[in-house]
Amino acid sequence: MGYEVVMAGGAGDRLDLRALLDMVEAAPPIDAVDVLAAELGQMVDATRVSLLIANFSGDALVRMSHVVARADVEDGHNERAERVALAGSVYERVMLRQELSIARAVDGWHVALPVTERGDAIGVLELSLPEHPENDVVEYLESAAHALAYVLVASRRHTDVFEWAQRDVPFSLAAEIQRRLLPASYTIEGGSFTLAGWLEPAATVGGDTFDYSVDREYLYASITDAMGHSTQAALLATLAVGSLRNTRRALASPPQQADAANAALLEDAQPDQFVSGILIRVRLADGQLEIVNAGHPVPYRLRDGVGTVLDVEPNTAFGMIENTYAADVVQLSPGDRLLFVTDGFLERNAVNVDIPATLEATAERHPREIVRELAARVIHATDGSLRDDATVLCLDWHGFNEKRDADAGASRDRATKRRS
Repeated sequence: MGYEVVMAGGAGDRLDLRALLDMVEAAPPIDAVDVLAAELGQMVDATRVSLLIANFSGDALVRMSHVVARADVEDGHNERAERVALAGSVYERVMLRQELSIARAVDGWHVALPVTERGDAIGVLELSLPEHPENDVVEYLESAAHALAYVLVASRRHTDVFEWAQRDVPFSLAAEIQRRLLPASYTIEGGSFTLAGWLEPAATVGGDTFDYSVDREYLYASITDAMGHSTQAALLATLAVGSLRNTRRALASPPQQADAANAALLEDAQPDQFVSGILIRVRLADGQLEIVNAGHPVPYRLRDGVGTVLDVEPNTAFGMIENTYAADVVQLSPGDRLLFVTDGFLERNAVNVDIPATLEATAERHPREIVRELAARVIHATDGSLRDDATVLCLDWHGFNEKRDADAGASRDRATKRRS
């Protein structure tokens, strides 16, 4: 989704970000991005300001604008969206590489910056400037783009308009339920780790989900696959994910989460229904990984440039038999990459996707790129006709790095000084 503001000309005084955000806070949620874009344009002499955000398919950005409805028609259809393809565009480079772009344009200079929150590439801030921006303007715009990400995250809690603009096709009821089970952000950068997930739905939505949470001591994550398709699979997934989140929020370990999910399905699901899954918990202090594999496809690990299957003990899926689950313990090393997939990657045509080889060939790329690349490959291998959801979760373990953490602190200090 995006907003576009055309400036009437003439710049106002350069305001600090605190004043900018105060204006946003005073605006209704649906107008917050408009207000921020308009004020930002005044601050930097921009003739045009646009904010575009990624669609759910991950192959385009969407710019949305407001349409004044007829006075006698109040049907809520007062928004329009412009789809901008990513492939081969400057936006693709800005989004994937997270790099600023400054280029000569017909009427001045075109500037595009990534709008990102904790590694989640939300979209692109686009401006038209009459002159090439000086370094201090560029730094200010980078801070403003970061602020825009937080404005979007906060504002979308209060309106459906952002969600509406990101949808390429109408959602089925099953897809709506499935969407609600996924985390609000598909990517998180947490200092010692980076985690990214992606779900490519089948034509008849299955029951795939992924989830994560991080606290002071641990990173928790899960990937699950409820049997069946359509609404019944989505409802079964709701039961499983609800149980996992409930126990996780009570600080349960992966085996305890697994035991509770299994008991919930045995009690409330149909006798022939089950959910497979992998649950993990990573201790942030030292990279100790606890992992429970409940009847799920094996995970993969990339270490020192070599992709292999991660050898963990399999167990039964949730909802099949009374069971007590145990976790395997694996010590992660800095530089390790773990990959978890659902069986949408294992259907007859999808097996043409060589996951270990893909991990080796993409070792230098960000996890958010890896999960989208794998989703694109499985779509290509199946000619776009997935018989089951294909879901992937990628975890990079960086470990503690004194220099990196010091640099991050210095960067935050510089940003604080610029804002003040």
